[in-house]
Amino acid sequence: MDILPGARLGIKLPDHWVIPSKIKTSVSPRNEVWAFVKTLLISLFSCVLSVAASGQTAAFVVGEKLASSIGFYDANFHRISDVKVGTHPHEIALTPDRKTLYVADNGVMWMTETGPGDNTVSIVDIASMKHTATINLGQFRRPHGITFDPSSGHVYVTTEKPSKLLVLDPKALKIIRTYDVKGQAPHIVKLDDKGEWAYVSDTGTGTLSAINLRSGDVISMPSGERPQGQAMSPDGRTIFVANSGGNSISIFNLAEKKNVGRISTSGKAPVRVVVSHDGKTLIYALQEGRSVGFADIATRKELLEIPVGGRPVSMSLSLDGKLAYCSVQEEDEIFIISVADRKIIRIVHTPKGTGPDPVVPLR
Repeated sequence: MDILPGARLGIKLPDHWVIPSKIKTSVSPRNEVWAFVKTLLISLFSCVLSVAASGQTAAFVVGEKLASSIGFYDANFHRISDVKVGTHPHEIALTPDRKTLYVADNGVMWMTETGPGDNTVSIVDIASMKHTATINLGQFRRPHGITFDPSSGHVYVTTEKPSKLLVLDPKALKIIRTYDVKGQAPHIVKLDDKGEWAYVSDTGTGTLSAINLRSGDVISMPSGERPQGQAMSPDGRTIFVANSGGNSISIFNLAEKKNVGRISTSGKAPVRVVVSHDGKTLIYALQEGRSVGFADIATRKELLEIPVGGRPVSMSLSLDGKLAYCSVQEEDEIFIISVADRKIIRIVHTPKGTGPDPVVPLR
């Protein structure tokens, strides 16, 4: 029969070093030793290559809604790995140290669907690119908006069934508090820089809920038809809310807890919005307008819209604020846009069937 080199020498190789070559028992002991050494060297070389490959570090994480995964991409937007999470994840939240990602496992593709959806939040380790834990939300289903509070280490997540804001302890893997948002179908959640107030866009009731996290008191402010995405100004004084059921972005004064104006958009269904790092410009995804818009905050006027060919679902900025990332999940595309030049500089084609949504830069 055939045996592995070194077997008669009493040397046992680790299982993952075995290679599928066969060496006859009729070889001389000297040749067998040489064959064993060669096998050992080849296996060691393979291990080195494997470690080098697994040592690739991601520059971006992408919520892949259709594939129910988190994709890891290098600096050139090559997909280097992925990890499965819950069904149809929507929003994702990265810790400030960029070590941990929290994923809202919504369970349905579109919030207009009536199904029960999922009831978990997945925890993903960035360094290992592994799904490390799951927080079960029990009766609270279809988690959507999610954010991390660095002051407490807690995770805040909205749920659509029923309409709540939950506070999660990611170490204990449990819910530690719930809030009634006083609205229906809560979407995105943002915290103020002091961790005292949470702001939730209530898609079903057309309001923005300001929730006092200490008392639980809620101030409901009218926004517009089907509010979704939010962006806070760099100074923390203003929130902009995208009203997806129409063609406007509402402006809220956070000190006064009041709607103080709006910016009209030419394209329909603004769904996600960001503020440029200098605080002067809004950049937003127009889902039914199939475009990306730019607006001047001082004049409250739209500047231009850039067609993207499909229905965009997300909007985020690079860490230096020079680039915007906008996903068109139905086309498996991510558009990279120059903020200064206000033009598309690249289209990334993700693997077919991934359905990219939020793009979060790591470096």
